[in-house]
Amino acid sequence: MTRKRYDELVKLGRDWVATMSSVQWRLGDAAGEIEPMRSYGGSNPSGNDELFTVSEALRMFAEDVGLAYTTVRDYRWVASRWPKERRRGDVSHTIHKILASIPDEQERFEAVNNPPANPRGGPPRWTHDSAKRVMGWKVDTPESVQEKVDAIHDLATDDAVAAKVATDFLRRPAVASKAMADDTARHAVNEAQFDRFRQEAAFVQDEAAPLPQLQRMEHNVLFMDLVAACTQFAVSAGRIVPNLRGEPYDDAERETVLRCLARVRASADWIENAVTRGEVDLDEQLQKLLKGSGE
Repeated sequence: MTRKRYDELVKLGRDWVATMSSVQWRLGDAAGEIEPMRSYGGSNPSGNDELFTVSEALRMFAEDVGLAYTTVRDYRWVASRWPKERRRGDVSHTIHKILASIPDEQERFEAVNNPPANPRGGPPRWTHDSAKRVMGWKVDTPESVQEKVDAIHDLATDDAVAAKVATDFLRRPAVASKAMADDTARHAVNEAQFDRFRQEAAFVQDEAAPLPQLQRMEHNVLFMDLVAACTQFAVSAGRIVPNLRGEPYDDAERETVLRCLARVRASADWIENAVTRGEVDLDEQLQKLLKGSGE
């Protein structure tokens, strides 16, 4: 198809949409006119006391014109949100329907008059997705990273699907590297690995006497967590400290940092004793220091 023919079809399509929107507005206005005429417990302007509820009246109207009741009900609601003088002929009824959910009336009327930039260039105009973005709704065609992530989450609500997706993604080295840079994700993987190995070991040996491999697996998990904690502190310090030059600190701020450093040094000594001497118990003074109550 040539570009010229495509542009011709776009122009025709917009004309058709405008015609369709005009019909939708008319149906909505008609349904809105029917509602007070069919109010429950009252008489309509014709003087006939007809005991139709609003839903019954709209349902009958929908059947008589050959539409679904929910469609007519939606048209009526959209029409009620947009007075005739506030409707834009160059904006489809569908866009008006999405923006109709803006609670504040003035904000709603201003929004329809301020379409976002056209992603393909040209004058600003509304699209189905751009209107949904204004409302904070999920879009049909995700563009941003977060929108794509949300779409994946929607498709992977089932645990079996999520596990398959996660497995496939972790086979990609770059993805696995970034995932393991997240402390929570890395810890969850380590714990899951250990739990799986323990379950498998339970089939062949009682838990009271764990296999040497199980003990080694638990050791590896603890080792990795310990190295990760030390690495995280060193990396954070390397990121923060170079930026401290020229930063003034008052006495209270300095005292706070010095107390924290004392806890860090105590924790480092505790780790060193655990690794080199196997001593993991805390004396009373160290317990107070780590809890922030030591002098």
